Amino acid sequence: MILGRSARGKAPVEPVTLKILVAGGFGVGKTTLVGAISEIRPLRTEEMLTEAGRPVDDTNGVEGKHTTTVAMDFGRITLRDDLVLYLFGTPGQDRFWFLWDELATGALGAVVLADTRRLEDCFAAVDYFERRSIPFIVAVNCFEGAERHPADAVQQALDLDPGVPVVLCDARDLQSVKEVLIEVVEHAMAVAADHRQTVTT
Repeated sequence: MILGRSARGKAPVEPVTLKILVAGGFGVGKTTLVGAISEIRPLRTEEMLTEAGRPVDDTNGVEGKHTTTVAMDFGRITLRDDLVLYLFGTPGQDRFWFLWDELATGALGAVVLADTRRLEDCFAAVDYFERRSIPFIVAVNCFEGAERHPADAVQQALDLDPGVPVVLCDARDLQSVKEVLIEVVEHAMAVAADHRQTVTT
């Protein structure tokens, strides 16, 4: 376990570790996002796309992509001395969705990464987290050449509950990804606090 220093620099403190999922459709940038911010060399389970998978793999809009995540991506980032995030990127293709339940176990929250050119690809992830009451935010990965849409337009297009945050990001940029992760942690904490208050009243 990583040990950090307390705010006063005296006794070492053992950090709280939180599990965050990064989900979304095939080719939206999940592997890129985890790799952009992980302080360790990220664990990747990418394999080459093959002719055998052509009948079941939808590569429309991502024809230049030649690899796919077949299990998960894993990375770690220390946000503060007392707070460490473990990031688990889910596979984006339908045939690997059986892994999601295992990956979602114990998750504090999730980031649903979206590409506005293929917004329908993230509906499955949104539905998954809504059904399991896992707090999530939608992060729109602003690809070069893609039309920019305001966050409220994306929220409306996805028919999200008003309380679900939508943020714009660049999955390649460390600072942008850090802001996304801070947003999902704060949102998940707020949802948990609201739930506790509801239970006690």
